[in-house]
Amino acid sequence: MRHAGTHDIETPRLLLRRLTPADAPAMYRNWANDPAVTRFLRWEPHKDENETFALLTAWEELYQNPDYYQWCMVDKATGEVFGSMSFYDDTAGDPEATATWRRLGFDTSQGVWEPGYCIGRAWWGKGYTTEALNAVVDYWFTRTDSTWLACCHAVENPASGAVMQKAGFAYDHDDTYHKFDGTPVPCRTYLLTREAWQARKDTL
Repeated sequence: MRHAGTHDIETPRLLLRRLTPADAPAMYRNWANDPAVTRFLRWEPHKDENETFALLTAWEELYQNPDYYQWCMVDKATGEVFGSMSFYDDTAGDPEATATWRRLGFDTSQGVWEPGYCIGRAWWGKGYTTEALNAVVDYWFTRTDSTWLACCHAVENPASGAVMQKAGFAYDHDDTYHKFDGTPVPCRTYLLTREAWQARKDTL
């Protein structure tokens, strides 16, 4: 699979760029410390700003890899960093989910790639996540040769599913994902193929 890595993306309201350790104060303050933000995510809220700084320092090293995708969302009007957007390969992280896609006839030999996102509560309900997800999906299908993307949300978090649908994803099946501590979370899983993405682009 041809990868593109993490490069800047601009939308009408947002700059999506690489995170750096200097973003630790904003990341911790705006979303990483908030249990409401991380409630349905695989990771727990950060205990302090040092934890956020250590994570961003590790991420900074990963940006040299062409298959690493991790952006922060920056409000162009204010310069505030308020969320993150990524693509990750779920093959190793959740082998059961990968097996389900394989049974459904999808080629998982190059990974099961999914977008992931979270933003601070102060920015909820303003369409920022939808704007960012549409942008990175376009980036994915324009810059890589991948033929499909998966996406899932906790059954108890239908608002995330609405974001996925606005970005062109269609519901495919129910499944279960697991938090990093092993806790199972019932979820609804969505699919977007390159063909469906192109057809959608042609009608917009």
